[in-house]
Amino acid sequence: MKRTAINQYLCISDDVKLGKNVKLSKFINLYGCSVGDNTKVGAFVEVQKNAFIGSHCKISSHTFICEGVTIEDNVFIGHGVAFINDTYPRATTDGTLQTEADWKVEPTLVRKGASIGSGSTILGNITIGENAIVGAGSVVTKDVPPNTIVAGNPARIIRKIEK
Repeated sequence: MKRTAINQYLCISDDVKLGKNVKLSKFINLYGCSVGDNTKVGAFVEVQKNAFIGSHCKISSHTFICEGVTIEDNVFIGHGVAFINDTYPRATTDGTLQTEADWKVEPTLVRKGASIGSGSTILGNITIGENAIVGAGSVVTKDVPPNTIVAGNPARIIRKIEK
């Protein structure tokens, strides 16, 4: 996508890597991230630096993908999903605003083919397994095994997905 084709309602920094045929809605904020081929990004989505979204993904509106999140191919992210990359966030250290040197990014990995329901919150240091499903409104506090459905707060295994 040519930068000149991006309209005034998109905020996309020059360091963003966009794949082929990426579909971008209005009112999005992308910086320092990568988005794979044939992925669709909905309105009011923010994707921070050092986040990676694979190919053939759908990122629904009002979603926040922070630094350290890797989303593999063929993943569905519902509306209003929030990823977290810091277990113990603080605004200040010794009375001054924190900088990047004051904390460590906690990575999150969403494996190929997974689906995350609308309104879910995904904590850091989590892996959501291949083809797993996270029910809407869930709070994921620990790893989700592949081919498993989880839901609730905290998210618990509901059942295995039979193929």
